[in-house]
Amino acid sequence: MSVTIKSSKEIELMREAGKILAEVHDQLAEIVLPGITTMDINKKADELIRSFHCIPSFLNYNGYPASVCVSVNDEVVHGIPSKKRIITEGDIVSIDAGVIYKGYHSDAARTIPVGNISEEAKKLIEVTKQSFFEGIKYAKEGYHLHDISAAIEDYVVAHGFSCVRDLVGHGIGTQLHEEPQIPNFRQKRRGIKLQAGMTLAIEPMVNIGGYDVCWLDDDWTVVTEDGTLSAHYENTILITTGDPEVLSLPNCNH
Repeated sequence: MSVTIKSSKEIELMREAGKILAEVHDQLAEIVLPGITTMDINKKADELIRSFHCIPSFLNYNGYPASVCVSVNDEVVHGIPSKKRIITEGDIVSIDAGVIYKGYHSDAARTIPVGNISEEAKKLIEVTKQSFFEGIKYAKEGYHLHDISAAIEDYVVAHGFSCVRDLVGHGIGTQLHEEPQIPNFRQKRRGIKLQAGMTLAIEPMVNIGGYDVCWLDDDWTVVTEDGTLSAHYENTILITTGDPEVLSLPNCNH
C-alpha cells in the first residue's frame, strides 16, 4: 500500500476531526481524578465523541471492546477500560482516543498525572511529550520519515529513558492505520521522503526502564516487561511545504 496524499478537501475534514479530538482530550483530562474508574473515563469519552457527531475510531476495531484505551502506570497502551480499575492518587493515566468525522480519522494520546505524582513520573511525562515535538522538527517536505524516528529516540535516551520498539506510529486518513509505519527509534535507513499532504500519527511511547514490553492475557493491554512506568503522547499531523500542522492541537504549528 502506498502513502496517500490528501486533497485540500480531505485536509479540511481531518483538520475538523483533529479539532474535535483535541476538545475531547481537554474535557477528559478534567475528570481523571482519584476514585474514578477507567470505565467511567470510557463512558465519558464515548458520550463526548458522539456529542460532536463523530464515531469512536477504536470501538470494535479488530475486536477492541471500548471507545478509548485507558492505560495506567506500567501499562503502555491498549488498556481496556474496566469498572474494577479505580484510579488512585499518584497514578499516571494514558488516554488514547480516536474520532471519525465524515469518514476521516484523527488519533491522539495524552498521559495525565493524578494528583501528586513522583518527580520521576513528572519527568517521564514531560520527556515523552517533548520527544514528539523534537521529532516533528523533521516532519516537513525534504526530510525523510526516519529522521523523525531518530530525533525522538535521541531525545528520550539523552534523558535516561527508552522508546518502546514493538509498537509504532502510522499514517492516517480514511483508515485509522495507513502506510507508512513510523518507528519511535533510530533506523538503519532514512525511510521515504516526506511530501506535503501526508497525514501521520506520531506517537512516542516511553518507558522509565527498558524498552521491552509484553501483552497481558486479554490480548490487548501492553505493559512494560520490567514493571516500570510508561507514558504515551500522540498527535495527528499534516506534512506541509513548511512546518507541520498539528491537527489534534489546533493553532499549534511547529
